[in-house]
Amino acid sequence: MSAVSSRLPVFPWDKLEPYKRTALAHPDGIVDLSVGTPVDPVPALIQKALVAAADSPGYPTVWGTKGLRDALTGWCERRLGAVGMAHENVLPVVGSKELVAWLPTQLGLGPGDQVAHPRLAYPTYEVGARLCGAEPVVYDDPTTDLDPAAVKLLWLNSPSNPTGRVLGKDELTRIVAWAREHGVLVLSDECYLELGWEADPVSVLHPDVCGGSYEGLVAVHSLSKRSNLAGYRAAFVAGDAAVLGELLRIRKHGGMMTAAPVQAATVAALGDDAHVLEQRERYAARRTALRTALEAHGFRIEHSEASLYLWATRDEPCWETVAYLAEKGVLVAPGDFYGEAGDRFVRVAFTATDERVRAAVERLR
Repeated sequence: MSAVSSRLPVFPWDKLEPYKRTALAHPDGIVDLSVGTPVDPVPALIQKALVAAADSPGYPTVWGTKGLRDALTGWCERRLGAVGMAHENVLPVVGSKELVAWLPTQLGLGPGDQVAHPRLAYPTYEVGARLCGAEPVVYDDPTTDLDPAAVKLLWLNSPSNPTGRVLGKDELTRIVAWAREHGVLVLSDECYLELGWEADPVSVLHPDVCGGSYEGLVAVHSLSKRSNLAGYRAAFVAGDAAVLGELLRIRKHGGMMTAAPVQAATVAALGDDAHVLEQRERYAARRTALRTALEAHGFRIEHSEASLYLWATRDEPCWETVAYLAEKGVLVAPGDFYGEAGDRFVRVAFTATDERVRAAVERLR
């Protein structure tokens, strides 16, 4: 086994393959609710912008065009309530997962450093720590559970993947104050921020949370979910200019450039709210249908006030639930993919077509 393989966990989705084969054998086909990948069309105005920029023979810049940086700062001010955003406060990245996985390495973390993430969390937080030799640690409340002398990077995730839990403004403010007191860098994964259902998610860059200063704070945002751009790898970070300036220098050396047509598409996507509202309506209808069917079938839904998932349980080991639903041709993600605390839950994505969601509802009746 290679040195890299030995320090990384098993890729979790490989363990789901036998259950996927079971679901595929259903006479009416599989309903795949396991992965939160968009299935709806890329909005026409974004496709048009991409095509118009297709003749881009030169290298793009890591920092992006002035038009892209204007779009990023303008969106942060308009949508997040951020104030006084300058170009130095934003940086495009090649998809948010790439950023999450390689950020600890790019910040120079290593053995002896701790990277903290929620007890139930997106697995790539842990992977990012392990790639650079740092120690991943989990928390329920970072202000009481962590040693601030050891923690160099604190991941927040609101709305949460997988639970859909939203951190309120007061809780975010308290955590930010604690992190600043102890010199801990806060990375806030806010990729589902525009998908609040029973709560209104707030960014750490909102002045009520950060006090109008971005010191020690970086927010991560993605266009994958809001604009169906998972295939474009369009994402960005915003916040502390000193941190982003260092990342910009490192990423220049590494050639981590967002493709020029994708930069143009991002400008178009962030400049239009209509397609976001339209996609929200699709997801809201699918969410209601699946939640109603699951609850009528005996499931209990916890949190799930935002994001693209329902955090569901039948009060049994998660793999029993996965197997049970696979026999009905419905594939879901076991909760222990996201930490041991999820071992009696499954994550149910509502990123499936209307027709496939209707099929799942029928099978749960």
